[in-house]
Amino acid sequence: MIYNNLYKKILFVLLILTIIIGKFIIFNKNEEIKVCMCSPVKKENHYLKEFVQHYKSYNVDKIFLYDNNELNGEHLESVLNEYVHKNYVQIINFRGKNKALFDMMNDCYKNNYLNYDWLIFYEIDEFIHLKNYSDIKKFLNRYEFNKCQTIQLNWLMHTDNDKIYYEDKPLKIRFPTEAKFVKVTAIKSILRGKISNITINCVHRINNDLITCNGLGNITHLDGAGTTLLDYEYSYIDHYFCKSTEEFVNKINKGDALYINQENLKDRIRVYFAINNRTKEKVDYMKNFIKTNISLIDVLYY
Repeated sequence: MIYNNLYKKILFVLLILTIIIGKFIIFNKNEEIKVCMCSPVKKENHYLKEFVQHYKSYNVDKIFLYDNNELNGEHLESVLNEYVHKNYVQIINFRGKNKALFDMMNDCYKNNYLNYDWLIFYEIDEFIHLKNYSDIKKFLNRYEFNKCQTIQLNWLMHTDNDKIYYEDKPLKIRFPTEAKFVKVTAIKSILRGKISNITINCVHRINNDLITCNGLGNITHLDGAGTTLLDYEYSYIDHYFCKSTEEFVNKINKGDALYINQENLKDRIRVYFAINNRTKEKVDYMKNFIKTNISLIDVLYY
């Protein structure tokens, strides 16, 4: 009887210790993983501080910014010097290179996939929104993602709020209004680290050969740049695609790291007017300031 009671006490103590150790491991799991951001930048100095501060507030460990400005263009250091000195932001020189987006993405993964558990591939106008998490590590540590190699969140598009000109205020304050068609199929990806021998070949889905999940941890099947398995319940990306008319025009005039010579110009303008109110002032501004030899009559006036 004495031995039985002693045995039960020992089992009870072991059970308590197991629970305590288990909670300790779970609690500290967030400290074990590392998360970084990989983003191309071109003529976006106005938005860099807000972008960096947003992801710093979500506990992203480091941000790699790929400077794709023109050789004589603006410099990221002029607005991010504080973060660069603290080694929170690292700037990689891709200045003057055309159609370099996939080179940037693959460079970031190749150089950092062994050092980080997750790598986020978002652009400067894309802000992650996690309804139940203020720490992205807690979100990524969910057991639902154990099987996932990429986590793909849907865009939530924001309108121009009928603003024509740039204002020196945060994007979140200037453009709070969601587009009428809030739910869109397009996604952007968070890629698991420690995966060797992969090549990033799509700005949205990363790679066809990877196991992809949505923000709920459900396996998704991709169709081009998007998915039919939409998820806006707990997580998504606030996408400030338009901003003001002036900023939108500047955006399409500069081109980007994937397209050059305005290859997708008409499609971008169609999306703009699908999201925003069409007014004479906006149309006239685009007509006067968009730099292109392409006829825009069909998208500006109809």
